[in-house]
Amino acid sequence: MAASAASLCNPVINSAVAGSCTSNLSKSSRRVATPSSAGPLFQTLSSSFQNGTSGLLLQPKQVSNAASSGEAVSVRAAVSVQPPKAKRTSQYELQTFTGWLLRKEQAGVIDSELTIVLNSIAVACKQIAALVQRAGISNLTGVQGATNVQGEDQKKLDVISNEVFSNCLRSSGRTGIIASEEEDTPVAVEESYSGNYVVVFDPLDGSSNIDAAVSTGSIFGIYRPTEECLTNLDDDTQLGMVEQNCIVNVCQPGSNLLSAGYCMYSSSVILVLSVGDGVYGFTLDPMYGEFILTHDNVKIPKKGPIYSFNEGNYALWDDKLKKYIDSLKDPGPTGKPYSARYIGSLVGDFHRTMLYGGIYGYPADKKSKNGKLRLLYECAPMSYLAEQAGGKGSDGHRRVLDIQPEQVHQRVPLYVGSVEEVEKLEKYLAE
Repeated sequence: MAASAASLCNPVINSAVAGSCTSNLSKSSRRVATPSSAGPLFQTLSSSFQNGTSGLLLQPKQVSNAASSGEAVSVRAAVSVQPPKAKRTSQYELQTFTGWLLRKEQAGVIDSELTIVLNSIAVACKQIAALVQRAGISNLTGVQGATNVQGEDQKKLDVISNEVFSNCLRSSGRTGIIASEEEDTPVAVEESYSGNYVVVFDPLDGSSNIDAAVSTGSIFGIYRPTEECLTNLDDDTQLGMVEQNCIVNVCQPGSNLLSAGYCMYSSSVILVLSVGDGVYGFTLDPMYGEFILTHDNVKIPKKGPIYSFNEGNYALWDDKLKKYIDSLKDPGPTGKPYSARYIGSLVGDFHRTMLYGGIYGYPADKKSKNGKLRLLYECAPMSYLAEQAGGKGSDGHRRVLDIQPEQVHQRVPLYVGSVEEVEKLEKYLAE
């Protein structure tokens, strides 16, 4: 207490008054001054503390007046209550993908099993990103010489990326069934220890762009475990019809997705995903080798000035769709038509649409009656992300997430992006 009183006296009391302040400390320790018994000095102190004044400074004139009138300078306690300071954020403080997952787990948004699965996908994306960046140097461009189940020529990186993705999911020990766009049928994972999630993925979307070093990406979706379809298989065991049907039947509508996302390999490597509470983006920092949160709670604008369609197929489209596309090119009252942007990579086109707003579309045509995009591996995950970001995904007439897959590699038309833009297209197609 003596130290507190001294700290109040010393800065403001001259040498003539200092003795008076010191000599009265012993008395003040045995009695408490009240407003009725104390003079101007006590009233000044009391009023200042009641008003919440911090860092009180006594003027020498006030102290001198108190001392000359014979008043005792008494201080029972000096308490200054200050509001808590806002937490300072260091410029070096980074939120990694792993740290973000742990926070979601602590909040009860996801469980520890799903955390492990998502981490294994992040590892796969890092490996594929390294392969894509070195494709020209490592002679990984060009075709493999085989075709996938859709009859498409497989690029070298298609095959390698599929193996990388599959191995990472298997080694996590938390996946029961994995289904790849590059495989004929889904595969039961014998290395599963717990969790048993169903993971569907397109290991390298837009692989036709690899040789030109244009944006590519990986897409994934994670569904609930299906305990009734678990099988214990040895490497040499052949699947019977019952097991095959069981695995094929795990195809679920997108509304059952627990998580979905994509990783874009471009000028930077960006992992975008949702676990049901919004969309978040993480950029791979090459210095640390970690995905860092850079896009927090992404929201698609309600409308946007960009449309992304392959207009090379215009002649093959339905007349209603042609009318819609023509309306986008009409300047109208604003004097500004929509801008056309088309990369040819679903991940790249969708990423731009999500950030800037607008609409991405891959419609059905006379050549491809149901479009070319796969419901399970591409349309459902992207529509899930769009809805989580406040957008919409449609096949032109209904919500993509409500479509029940009838086969593993089922194709559907896709229109995804800003709500107002997708609804505008649906009105044209409904006419």
